Amino acid sequence: MITYDFSGQVALITGAGSGMGLATAKAFAKAGASVAMSDIGDGVKQAAEELTAAGHHVLAISCDIAEEEQVRKMVDQTVDTFGRLDFAFNNAGVMQPNISTSEMSSEQWDHVQGINLRGVWLCLKYELQHMQQQGSGAVVNCSSVGGFIATAGLGGYISSKHGVIGLTKTAAIEYAPKGIRINAVCPGTIRTPMVEKMITGEGFNMEDFVRLIPLGRLGRPEEIANAVLWLCSSDSSYMIGHALPVDGGLLVI
Repeated sequence: MITYDFSGQVALITGAGSGMGLATAKAFAKAGASVAMSDIGDGVKQAAEELTAAGHHVLAISCDIAEEEQVRKMVDQTVDTFGRLDFAFNNAGVMQPNISTSEMSSEQWDHVQGINLRGVWLCLKYELQHMQQQGSGAVVNCSSVGGFIATAGLGGYISSKHGVIGLTKTAAIEYAPKGIRINAVCPGTIRTPMVEKMITGEGFNMEDFVRLIPLGRLGRPEEIANAVLWLCSSDSSYMIGHALPVDGGLLVI
């Protein structure tokens, strides 16, 4: 396993209360970074307290990324606390009910787009304002294998994840000359609370999904964290605007 030394650097992770966000926060902390962990509500506080007790420099922030003022305060609080912002993993997102395009309500559409796409844009907006002042930084946005394909009944979710890839590519070429690298990670079916709730809610079992994956298993949150840290590290210093699938081969077939 590759190890990194991010001592003296600062990472901000949204959706850090569980799943891929929590795994990434732990990985950054283990690599020596100071970590701002953000999530909706107060659930992220316990995870941050556990990392603090283990000797890491961690800040818990309650933030709804669909609300612009909360996002601005989240980024400002991170910089005010740690003095800078080097890395960001814009991971927070939601799933939608399985429903056809014509039956989806405006409220359902706006909810998914407001978090999955507008929320990522808001995070980028305020993260980039700080990063360009210091002339450096690396951002990873969380899209999905759904950013490459179509799935019946998930029009709002799928379009939001396609949008994240387009936003990532556009911002990447805008900010590369300013010393900031922006990429996206595109998880497949990862064993997270959101995925397990989605699968059981649709009446499937895990074995149904595993049969679709060439590697023969669900992904682990830590495998997404490994990809995020690599995209933030100097080992990927020539990569911008890339949408990296981490999917066990789902997109190959």
